[in-house]
Amino acid sequence: MTAMERFSTLVLDFLRDRRGATALEYGFIAVLVSIAAVAALRGIGLALDARYAGILPALQ
Repeated sequence: MTAMERFSTLVLDFLRDRRGATALEYGFIAVLVSIAAVAALRGIGLALDARYAGILPALQ
């Protein structure tokens, strides 16, 4: 077997291997969940900021 045949065999085996695909899918899901969490927490933070800004004059 020549070096080129071994290389092409390795490349084909790599392309057929699906084990890494599951890890990538879980990674994409984690990124999407993180983005959603940051967006939700930012919205909650802005709402709390507005509420405390309304309460602050009454405390002074």
